[in-house]
Amino acid sequence: MKILVCISQAPDTTSRIAFTDGDKSFDSSGVQYIVNPYDEWYALVRAIELKEKHGGSVTTLTVGGAECDPIIRKALAIGADDAIRINANPEDSMQVARLISDHASSESFDVILCGKETIDHNGSVVPAMVAEMLDLPFVALATHLEVEGSVAKMNREVGGGEESIEVSMPFVVSAAKGMAEQRIPNMRGIMSARSKPLNVLEASAAASTAVSKFTLPPEKGACKMIDADRPEELIRLLREEAKAI
Repeated sequence: MKILVCISQAPDTTSRIAFTDGDKSFDSSGVQYIVNPYDEWYALVRAIELKEKHGGSVTTLTVGGAECDPIIRKALAIGADDAIRINANPEDSMQVARLISDHASSESFDVILCGKETIDHNGSVVPAMVAEMLDLPFVALATHLEVEGSVAKMNREVGGGEESIEVSMPFVVSAAKGMAEQRIPNMRGIMSARSKPLNVLEASAAASTAVSKFTLPPEKGACKMIDADRPEELIRLLREEAKAI
């Protein structure tokens, strides 16, 4: 089984968020970057588990500059066999999806696994775009994935319950919580990651959009505490004030 896992870097959730260049660029000064958790904990780990059970290989693909190499090496330390980095600044979802699909179109992957979203942009659109560009079946927000021969069985949460899906390879899936459990790289994995292939490719597509301005969300207002024996006041506030938030 040949598996591709799309990996991206994201700022650590404790990072200070600020902008520069007239609020057109994210200020990365002093920011600690990590592997996007949905990519690492769920997509990558499940791919490695499938490889361990069925055989095959796991390749990671990242769109970004050389600053992404440390997080790629971590993915290799966790258990990926090799890595691809497409040397481009990821500026919008369409560009990233195009770069991923251009590479994947010539590699005949059986499964393309992505995290459901990145924790910085929260767009949840790249996996679907990749599937559309490759004309492959797509399953979103999967919480369980098993493979039997050339057929995959998946579960995903839907309103009011859980949906079970079967799909034939090849396909694209975005992984949500429940797909796998986080793995911590051991010393052997960390040492072997140094010698695993990390191939850098030049970009085949450019971004089609540009950022006009970033803004921080408004500060939260003061919290109003309502006595339990005054439900009418709570109703009044919900009707007259909460709707304006």
